[in-house]
Amino acid sequence: MTRHTLTWMALFGATALAMPGLAAAAEPAMEQDGLLVDHNSMPLYTYAKDDIDNGKSVCNDKCAANWPPLKAAAGDAEDGEWTIIKRDDGTMQWAYKGSPLYTFKADSPGKATGDGKADNAWKVVKVDSD
Repeated sequence: MTRHTLTWMALFGATALAMPGLAAAAEPAMEQDGLLVDHNSMPLYTYAKDDIDNGKSVCNDKCAANWPPLKAAAGDAEDGEWTIIKRDDGTMQWAYKGSPLYTFKADSPGKATGDGKADNAWKVVKVDSD
């Protein structure tokens, strides 16, 4: 074999090994300081008025402007407790343990100021410690 052929074989081998990792989807959120946050470190919330039995968000229009849904992208796949629901506007939203997830427009990365808003209907998602 020539050196050129060995180089191509090494390149193809490395690509084949990397492919399974590229195919695995990252979770839509992560734990930070005991809270579930998106990939911009924005705290995530659930809304008590959502119809979780039917996988439906009721936070639309002005509500969604203040409480932006955690959007799922085309090609994202459900995994375990992470599911995807279809919103009234046709976009897709992540849900965790059946509850649609949102950020709060008044928050900043790592700062959850929306917990308990609207007569305690908005709850920051705390990570189970068990």
